[in-house]
Amino acid sequence: MKGFAARLSAEQVKEMEKKPGFISAQPQRILSLHTTHTPSFLGLQQNSGLWRDSNYGKGVIIGVLDTGISPDHPSFSDEGMPPPPSKWKGKCELNFTTKCNNKLIGVRTFPKENGSPIDDDGHGTHTASTAAGAFVRGANVYGNANGTAVGVAPLAHLAIYKACDSTGCPSSNILAAMDAAIDDGVDILSLSLGGFTKPFYNDAAALGAYTATERGILVSCSAGNSGPTNSSLSNEAPWILTVGASTLDRKIKATLQLGNKHEIEGESAFHPKVLNSTIFPLYEPGKNEHESTERSYCQDGLVYNSNGGKIVLCQVGGGISRVGKGQVVKNSGGVGMIIINEKGDGITTFANAHVLPALDITYANGMKILAYMNSTKKPVARITFQGTIIGDKNAPVVAGFSSHGPNLASPGILKPDIIGPGVNILAAWPTSMENNTNTKSTFNIISGTSMSCPHLSGVAALLKSAHPNWSPAAIKSAIMTTADTVNLANKPILDERLLPANIFAVGAGHVNPSRANDPGLIYDTPFKSYLPYLCGLNYTNQEIQSLLQRKVNCSEVKSIPEAQLNYPSFSITLGANSQTYTRTVTNVGEAKSSYSVEIVSPPGVSVIVNPSTLKFSKLNQKLTYRVTFSRTANSSTSGTAQGFLKWASNRHSVRSPIAVVLV
Repeated sequence: MKGFAARLSAEQVKEMEKKPGFISAQPQRILSLHTTHTPSFLGLQQNSGLWRDSNYGKGVIIGVLDTGISPDHPSFSDEGMPPPPSKWKGKCELNFTTKCNNKLIGVRTFPKENGSPIDDDGHGTHTASTAAGAFVRGANVYGNANGTAVGVAPLAHLAIYKACDSTGCPSSNILAAMDAAIDDGVDILSLSLGGFTKPFYNDAAALGAYTATERGILVSCSAGNSGPTNSSLSNEAPWILTVGASTLDRKIKATLQLGNKHEIEGESAFHPKVLNSTIFPLYEPGKNEHESTERSYCQDGLVYNSNGGKIVLCQVGGGISRVGKGQVVKNSGGVGMIIINEKGDGITTFANAHVLPALDITYANGMKILAYMNSTKKPVARITFQGTIIGDKNAPVVAGFSSHGPNLASPGILKPDIIGPGVNILAAWPTSMENNTNTKSTFNIISGTSMSCPHLSGVAALLKSAHPNWSPAAIKSAIMTTADTVNLANKPILDERLLPANIFAVGAGHVNPSRANDPGLIYDTPFKSYLPYLCGLNYTNQEIQSLLQRKVNCSEVKSIPEAQLNYPSFSITLGANSQTYTRTVTNVGEAKSSYSVEIVSPPGVSVIVNPSTLKFSKLNQKLTYRVTFSRTANSSTSGTAQGFLKWASNRHSVRSPIAVVLV
């Protein structure tokens, strides 16, 4: 028995601690769910490149921990799918006319007495289809983003573990589901959920992911939706692939034309069957003194007389979703809606499937609308819809909501590791957003690091299929060291302010699946090195035991500083004294190859690498280099700085980002 969940009083826990074999007890926590042109945007093409080399992820099993599944959705058809691998030991707990198949090979609920694994939220169906959905032609929402929907690894198998509902994900459910997935035989675990930063021994995802990694399973997790605040991450453990979110080059454009002829651009997945260019009055709830300012959030209780025949401005927030605000406005007689985002969202806008003509705009544009309304007694506007537009050269842009580092749980590990598509992602949904009851081919467009996580889970599945002997750390390294650091315009990746994104927003950069398939060198973190690393975090023996599920004595272990872990990136806190660390790389490129180091030092920091050339004579050969960090004479007294080091051969470029906090 690995563990159990029980309702115990504080006194009962104290009694249990006296029992032989006791390791640790964790209080229950509720974690949050973090919420398709993307394969093409990621460079995945049919019958070529990584899709061809990996056979579309064939033979790999992706376990998805989420809100369940809509098993009869065409994204989970098993047409052309082989049977699951012989190692598969999972269960199918579907008690409906729809059963498991060669795509959907396992479905389970935790705890089992919670009932049906059917997804009544939508989040789990969306994430599962993003990772490994089948090809479905004619996917769209209100005709927008029309095309063929497909997951990143369309021939991978899916195993679904319902551990969450619309209220969240209890930590006991997460651990039970992860234990089951490990025993069932999954290759990849995808968790689009998380909470606030916690020590790893108190973090359910970190606990389960440690055991999974020990069994050769890569765990991909969302970074969180609390950006752009610094140190807002979740899922920070080094054995987890931590994924931030970025935009696509696709926008679903809507425009607001004000009475003064000024035009405001936004986004919306709503598209009326009959275009209506009528001008309507604008109305801002909560503006008048006798009205509660809470009305500006467009919560339930808006009165018909105020909204009737008007386009209503709604502030984001107030505990009601964007689409929910639209329903309130529609019910109260409004003919349209403008959602004004928070200032921190920057240029990030959302193409939601609204129930009435509506658009989502930036905070800055919202202030322009309010200024216009204050300049006239009869403010008016009209909403027009331009539909899907592809070709935004600024993409990918880091989403305003994507959580940032530095990593509070382990400052010596740079997080997030990577960013991937997470804004306005079209994927499978249990029900029609247009109330169309004549089809099961139903989709929705939503955003979040919950959406970027399954993209990376799918990429990991492709790499696992192409390189079945690679460890989780090797797959992570290949993804990180080959990441893109420039956008489609060949300029540095930007953040939500349209400024160059810093290292704590992008990590190693934006995933490039094709390059990850041939990284040249990999940083393979030996699993045994996690114990010296954990001892170096100054955890107690008992705290580490709760992670490792075995007795530990750090006094018998040679601990290492965090930055000494053989990680594909560097995160250094640098004072007056220099620091030296080693890294070991494994040759997975050309047997006879030579790599030279290129260094872009963080401002105010000297970076010296020795040796400066690595010469390999065979595949899988390992070579070690040393890196010394020290302050320069003109170094600032405090702050952060960033740079990188890169090992380059005639064919490969292996890049490691460097983050330095000067103290």
